[in-house]
Amino acid sequence: MNPKIQKHIQEKSEALFEKINAYRAYLHANPELSFQEYNTCEFVAAKLTELGIPNEKGIGKTGVVALIMSDHHTLLDSFIGLRADLDALPIQEENEVSYKSTIPGVMHACGHDVHTSILLGVAEILFEIRNELKHPIKLIFQPGEEKNPGGASILIAEGVLNNPKVSKMYALHVFPEMEAGKVGFKEGLYMASCDEIYITIHGKGGHGAMPHQCIDPILIGANIVTSLQQIISRSCDPKTPSVLSFGHFEGLGATNIIPSIVHLKGTFRTMDETWRAKALELIKFQATLIAKTFGGTVDVEISKGYPCLYNNEELTKSLRIKSEVFFGRTNVENLPIRLTSEDFAFYSQKIPVCFVRLGVGNEAKGIIHGVHHPKFDIDTKALISGMQLLSLAAID
Repeated sequence: MNPKIQKHIQEKSEALFEKINAYRAYLHANPELSFQEYNTCEFVAAKLTELGIPNEKGIGKTGVVALIMSDHHTLLDSFIGLRADLDALPIQEENEVSYKSTIPGVMHACGHDVHTSILLGVAEILFEIRNELKHPIKLIFQPGEEKNPGGASILIAEGVLNNPKVSKMYALHVFPEMEAGKVGFKEGLYMASCDEIYITIHGKGGHGAMPHQCIDPILIGANIVTSLQQIISRSCDPKTPSVLSFGHFEGLGATNIIPSIVHLKGTFRTMDETWRAKALELIKFQATLIAKTFGGTVDVEISKGYPCLYNNEELTKSLRIKSEVFFGRTNVENLPIRLTSEDFAFYSQKIPVCFVRLGVGNEAKGIIHGVHHPKFDIDTKALISGMQLLSLAAID
């Protein structure tokens, strides 16, 4: 890497820390749920405009896209895409901090405020050296990562990868299990697909003392939950990571009342798209047969979510090497596969991508809680590492 550019990234990211930390504090205090990020959209567009970076807001209703180009770039060039997500989660924050969420029941518990702030910092870093960039940059501030069908799928359908064309793409994600200052990589298959399972069981309610006169949907539901696990243990190749979990079982009866309806909600995740399609068919087929055996019926709704995320080997290896030089080899870690999911996977189906993890934990400071936890927080020095990491990605 050009030593001059490397020095610029190092010094500028450190100089921007206070500004970017203030951005993050503001966004954290003002979270917005998926596809409702109107204020966040305005905030991002305003900051880009202040820098003189051309941008278009309202992509996917609440997204923002910006271009960083030099005088020698044209719209026919291949752009490098850098993406950050904007949305928060329906979680009540339990942290007592100055930047605590001001919106009841909504919190940036997955670090998207961090991602957005970092990409705004990267925009400033790269805009200053735009005449030295080999490729122009497309910044994508994306809504709705947390909710089906995923903002990525919507932006792709709206043509975000075209006009101008994005040839490769990078994103980072906070990783509280890793100490701040470290970064993590996994080449190839990294994250699972994710589908939502909704099962409504129709039985015949009645008195708990006379179950023979009823069709018990709770009993049917219990059999469905336990029996569907056999799809994983006996129908799936043991070498294929796969998990089916039900987190919602609702039957509004009483101690002596058998209800007429039970609702089940769960998630199915795997690392193989062929098996994914087969498993979803088996889930519906088996649930229907079990209900029929007990005299009931079911409605099975499958909300198809995100595909598996595949990190392009060449892009990932290249950024890993640059990171080892920049951060030091001891601060670059190998990651295992994860059964969590990410809508960034939609981009990986279209172009080469690299999705990398940013350490944000600090055990000494008590920053130990995982994402989606009401006490999730970060060591703010990770903002500097994040700006440096995404800036490195943009430098060919």
